Amino acid sequence: MRHTARSSSVDRRDFLKTAAILTASGLVTTRASMLHAAPSVRETEHFWCHLAPEGPYIDSQRDHKAFGFGEGKIFYSEDNAQSWAHSAPFADAENITFSCFLKNGNILFATRNKLFLSTDNLKTHREIIVKDPQGRDYIPHTPQKPDLPGWYFHPLDGIHTWDVDGREMLVWGNYCNVLGGPVPVNIYYSTDGGETVKIAYSFGRNPKFQEPGVEPANYLGDPNTPVLCRHVHCVTYHPAERAFYACTGDINRGFGNECHWLRGVYDAKSDTWEWRVVISVNSNSRYKSGGINFVDGQLYWAADANGPKPMGEKHDRGIFRCAPADFTDHSKHTLLFDAEFEMANMIIEDGVIVAGHCAPASTYKTGIAFSPDLGKTWAQYDLAEYGARSPLRFQAKNSDGWFRVDLRKGWIERAEVLFIKPKA
Repeated sequence: MRHTARSSSVDRRDFLKTAAILTASGLVTTRASMLHAAPSVRETEHFWCHLAPEGPYIDSQRDHKAFGFGEGKIFYSEDNAQSWAHSAPFADAENITFSCFLKNGNILFATRNKLFLSTDNLKTHREIIVKDPQGRDYIPHTPQKPDLPGWYFHPLDGIHTWDVDGREMLVWGNYCNVLGGPVPVNIYYSTDGGETVKIAYSFGRNPKFQEPGVEPANYLGDPNTPVLCRHVHCVTYHPAERAFYACTGDINRGFGNECHWLRGVYDAKSDTWEWRVVISVNSNSRYKSGGINFVDGQLYWAADANGPKPMGEKHDRGIFRCAPADFTDHSKHTLLFDAEFEMANMIIEDGVIVAGHCAPASTYKTGIAFSPDLGKTWAQYDLAEYGARSPLRFQAKNSDGWFRVDLRKGWIERAEVLFIKPKA
């Protein structure tokens, strides 16, 4: 079923209606200026949503905290981005591609090719040099065009920290080689609150994503890894297995499949990883995917299968569930949602599933698939007034109950931030 969201704006005629919505959705505060400052809240049968207010671009959140940037500054909020108590000059703010709050209060953030850490609420920050598996400094390449250094640290997913054997681990991979120039593809990790960031896995040298004219001996990527990809779609953790799962894209370009699922196990005593490829496929497959979630021992994922397909057949896409051990056996998959369009971004929290359409592939402008009951029932919404946008980088609910979602122009160019609060 297709829905278009209803809009509730703040004006005198609608004051009572808007006040009721804001109260129910947790937006009301005691500030006298709230009526004037309140964002325009949209209501659907299943959730409220609103764009981020004017001000810093809200790049990440955790509990009551938010990190933002804009106009040559970085910002830290302690009240879910209603105010910004901490800020600092940061000349390259508009090129921030990643940020993450750690449990200990540290804030790790990155530009296109540099990584930074603040341990004191942005009073100071310092650059973090990534270490390779041998403990050497991992230095980003010098691009032929300085304004195209590549996206070394930008993720497509939005959850990057997990408790592993009583310790928080930060693990993420870079979604790259779409905008910003060619770049190697890596999975990164930290076990000490971002003080040290290392490479967990490096993908091989993909001839299709290199600087023009560079000899193969100097290609970007790990020369000792035969597994090639364009970028990482998602990395997540399965506590029952004490293992991380990662999926990549994109399509076979004549040098092998780029869509892989990998399983990685981290050994804390030796600070080493053991990775294996679970499956490798071309683009028309449910394994070309993202949005990996583990709930009650079951594996959930969203497929954005595309590319050539047999005449008269549908693309092998949708939202699926299975036992992790049955992942490579199609006959044991349950199709929870038969998606008409490509979907590779999804979050599950408190039994609620939210997934986003890839805008260039969808007839919806801003398409959202929503299930309030872990996939038993579904609704699709077109939040058309936001324009042609792809929802991605879904982040867990803040302390007021709002998911944070990037809205990207077309597919990946930064545009707005959307907040969604389930009614259930």
